[in-house]
Amino acid sequence: MVDKSLLPEGLEIPLEDWQKTPPSVIRLILHLIERIEKLEARLNQDSSNSNKPPSSDSPYKKKPEKKKKKKKRKSRQGYRQELLEPTEIKPILPKRCSCGCTEINDQQPYYTNQHIELPEIVMQVAHYVLYKGRCRDCGKIVKGYVPKEYQTGYGPRLSALIAEIGGIDGNSRETIQTFLASVLGVPISQGAIQKVIDRASRAIEPHYEAIKQAARAAKINHLDETPWHDGGKLNWLWVMANTAVAFFMIHPNRSREAFESLIGAWAGILVSDNYAVYQKWANLRQNCLAHLIRRAKGLAERADPELSRCGTWAHKELKLLCSWGKDPPAMAEWRTFYARLCRLIALYRDSKSEAGTFVRSIEEHMDSLFTFLLEEGVEPTNNFAERIIRFAVLWRKRSQGTNSEKGCRWVERILSLRQTCRLQGRSTFNTLVDAFTCYFKEQEPNLTWIRQAAQQ
Repeated sequence: MVDKSLLPEGLEIPLEDWQKTPPSVIRLILHLIERIEKLEARLNQDSSNSNKPPSSDSPYKKKPEKKKKKKKRKSRQGYRQELLEPTEIKPILPKRCSCGCTEINDQQPYYTNQHIELPEIVMQVAHYVLYKGRCRDCGKIVKGYVPKEYQTGYGPRLSALIAEIGGIDGNSRETIQTFLASVLGVPISQGAIQKVIDRASRAIEPHYEAIKQAARAAKINHLDETPWHDGGKLNWLWVMANTAVAFFMIHPNRSREAFESLIGAWAGILVSDNYAVYQKWANLRQNCLAHLIRRAKGLAERADPELSRCGTWAHKELKLLCSWGKDPPAMAEWRTFYARLCRLIALYRDSKSEAGTFVRSIEEHMDSLFTFLLEEGVEPTNNFAERIIRFAVLWRKRSQGTNSEKGCRWVERILSLRQTCRLQGRSTFNTLVDAFTCYFKEQEPNLTWIRQAAQQ
């Protein structure tokens, strides 16, 4: 007689028929039920309960609204329009009192209304008219030549604007062409725009090398990677970032070789997800708790009772652990938490289900879960790197990647410059203007601001 407990819940099979079912058929049915449950769970995955990116979420799938507890409202610091340096001051005096009197004494300013307008843009166009003549002594033809810094036909500021629109904002060559013609009245071919972009890539190469050195000199770095297509071939865009600089690199592979090419001789504290290459890091590492929390949530939503219980428990403990990044626990609170976590692992360690796989993964990398509590400046999640790389992901989706080696180098360099300037609150446009000015004059740019970041 077949064990009654094997009868799956919700399966409309009479008990008598189920007991007459051959054991081999029962095993097949149970296997198929388990497989269907896994497939349904996979269909229900999104960025909130798995490691899938937010961009993969269906726009038609409405997420259930969470019941939020009423919290004491915190006052949010508002944004006030900054008063710029005026080019003109126009005093406005009171004309008449409501009583009809026109004599107003002790007049004092009480408010400044700022009105900002863009002046009419008039391009500075210089024509270098080249002359030639015949030498009086030998009779040879002698020609005048354009000074080297003006040979490209586009000055540092216009070139920087093209690089800003194309690289810092990630727009297409056609968009740049339309903007220049519409706003500036400058007709330019897409081929000429590409030449300016190539020039920009060479101009910021010293900045890129300085950013790479600064990243490899930092104590703490966040690492992440995302697919990147070059000429239709799958490549990988890697990022190594900290609070001062962000270093990007495109590599053909997602491998140990690519990882070592990115970090060089760096040996600091690594904050990352649980990718196998990162797991073998010999130095201190912080495993991203956000990834584990999402995995736990995915288990908690499963129909299988064992998976659901394990996921719910793990989700609660991991969220508590992550919250200590802002408010560290007392020793007694920590000991109680650690005991509960060990109990969770002990209960599900020997399970052959996904719950067992999950807790064994936590146990295997236990040392990398608490680094943020021991080392100052380490965050419990890798959200920092994911935010840094987000713009590159959106760029890839718009442009479908690159089509050449020089295109890859441009993406690496402009992304590194863009995100580093943002981290340090610098103007990318002014930085590009300076880079072009030095490039045209064959001078070394001032990279002190990048090198100093490595020393902080």
